[in-house]
Amino acid sequence: MVEPGSPPWSFAQHFSTIVDNLARVIRGKDELLRLTTTCLLAEGHLLVEDVPGVGKTSLAKALARTVQGSFGRIQFTPDLLPSDVSGTAVWNQLQATFEFRPGPIFSNVLLADEINRASPKTQSALLEAMAEEQVTVDGSTRELARPFMVIATQNPIEHQGTYPLPESQLDRFLMKLSVGYPGRDDELSILEDEGGDTALAQLGPVVGPDELTSLADMARRVHVAPTLAGYLLDLAAATRQHRALALGMSPRAVLGLQRVIRVRAASSGRGYATADDVKAVAGVVLGHRLIVSPEAQIQGVNSIDVLDEVLASTPVPREAPVP
Repeated sequence: MVEPGSPPWSFAQHFSTIVDNLARVIRGKDELLRLTTTCLLAEGHLLVEDVPGVGKTSLAKALARTVQGSFGRIQFTPDLLPSDVSGTAVWNQLQATFEFRPGPIFSNVLLADEINRASPKTQSALLEAMAEEQVTVDGSTRELARPFMVIATQNPIEHQGTYPLPESQLDRFLMKLSVGYPGRDDELSILEDEGGDTALAQLGPVVGPDELTSLADMARRVHVAPTLAGYLLDLAAATRQHRALALGMSPRAVLGLQRVIRVRAASSGRGYATADDVKAVAGVVLGHRLIVSPEAQIQGVNSIDVLDEVLASTPVPREAPVP
């Protein structure tokens, strides 16, 4: 069990153990696995945009097995109803009463597969759960188990029959990642293992839900110096005033970025965060939240271009962090 007073290196050891366990299934994607684990320990949700067949589902399943958590999957389709996500009340004839049948959202790791294929009404069924870790059905509010993480996938190529995610929902995903194709050697090992199904079936847990919760609580105590907090606010102000952006960083984005840099610092064995932590994760935390203006889009500008410009032009705090 991870104790509240555990030193930072203890967090780093557990972090590496989780990443190494995931790497038994997902080959050659160390940075992806580190970012996914960071998102989990920052108690955030993950949006994975990539083509079919690169391992998005395997990643979610491996994560659930690694943390000894329950796994749920929702295949989003145009006819999916909100009750298919959250659950519904069913009449019990024997007891002459309604009883609640929980939906797949009542799991530790929820795979929302091809989330942009469902209607906005059904997509919004996830909003309360993602923001407050609770679900309200028929006037009754039910708490979700901790940890709770949504891993949503979408196909960037096929747009027919899809609905763009609204900005309010995009803002609730802590990170947006891409898996990418494996390298030649890694793909050769995948061929030899027949896709890695055996490795996934044999994958065992390395931490339990209680340990994971303790690790997340430990990360929240990583020190963020006042000057570094001011740097985060300067970045937010720069995005909100940038001429190429129609929508800059929200306060939720600032809070999310702070949670991520704390986990990154702890995973490196440090009890304090730095500006380098901010620059390392800014793209995956903020890229999907910044909305480029139509005029800038016509000129070929994207959110990452703007973010790189903001990071380059915003002064970095010079004071040394206090561990």
